[in-house]
Amino acid sequence: MNSLLPPMTATNCLANTGHPLLARRNRWQLPPLVCSVISHSQLTSNVAVNPGRSFPILVNGCTGKMGKAVAESALSAGLQLLPVSFSSVEKPGRNIKVGSTEIQIHGPSERESLLSSIIQENPDLIVVDYTVPDAVNANADLYCKLGVPFVMGTTGGDRYMLYKTVQDANVYAVISPQMGKQVVAFLAAMEIMADQFPGAFSGYSLEVMESHQANKLDTSGTAKAVISCFQKLGVNFDLNQIKQIRDPKKQVEMVGVPEEYLAGHAFHLYHLTSPDQTVSFEFQHNVCGRSIYAEGSIDAAIFLHEKVKSKAEKRIYDMIDVLREGNMR
Repeated sequence: MNSLLPPMTATNCLANTGHPLLARRNRWQLPPLVCSVISHSQLTSNVAVNPGRSFPILVNGCTGKMGKAVAESALSAGLQLLPVSFSSVEKPGRNIKVGSTEIQIHGPSERESLLSSIIQENPDLIVVDYTVPDAVNANADLYCKLGVPFVMGTTGGDRYMLYKTVQDANVYAVISPQMGKQVVAFLAAMEIMADQFPGAFSGYSLEVMESHQANKLDTSGTAKAVISCFQKLGVNFDLNQIKQIRDPKKQVEMVGVPEEYLAGHAFHLYHLTSPDQTVSFEFQHNVCGRSIYAEGSIDAAIFLHEKVKSKAEKRIYDMIDVLREGNMR
């Protein structure tokens, strides 16, 4: 696998961390994959707008950094960003500017009536949800009640009930805890390996480290998915063994996160060791910023819009379906 990776560079920024996994990683530290948030004007210059793909899109959760990044990407892709979003708290009169669009934030009491009228005026509307875990199921209930297709990028909530709600309502949706296209491709490759070579790493020990911004309190869904693949490959590992790093000082000094990305990053390291300690494998993916997820979310929205237009029989999709379609920008 190392032959597919960029050249390794020796560094001793982790030399005295006292953390065996990080100290080992220090000897061969890979440069991070930097996917920084790009301004609206920068994106516009890099993305060709296809007028035939333009459709109305509502980003629910523009008060958050991820939601705002998705709104910026929607504008850059030439989509019709509606000047409306919702908040989980009642704070009337709030506005957020995205590019030249002034987005008005409405409280939860206005959600159903306002969204219903928006759907009537924009029958080909696609909603993209980047709210909070506690709102996942209530928001999905509303989208399904009103019959509006949606992309659920928010993690958490009761995922079983989420899928059941969408299935029962027969509404078009893309549901994925990971919207970064390249990360999803890596996960798909891991799943293929796990399915085709079960037990290939039997007896190997696994160490997992993941670092995210300090306000991410839950364990990474991506890490859970990768670990699930390793378990199918024969590795005995419990989720409570994951080394979560949320302290900014440790993220800079131990992990090597650039300071400008402390508020938005996802660094993952998986280290496998053979029973006799003579063989080791490492898998690493480092993301700085949010653009990788924002761009993937817009590709998912475009994909979903095409499925609705073609009246596709299948209704529930994930990001692997989006990747397989091959029409990403």
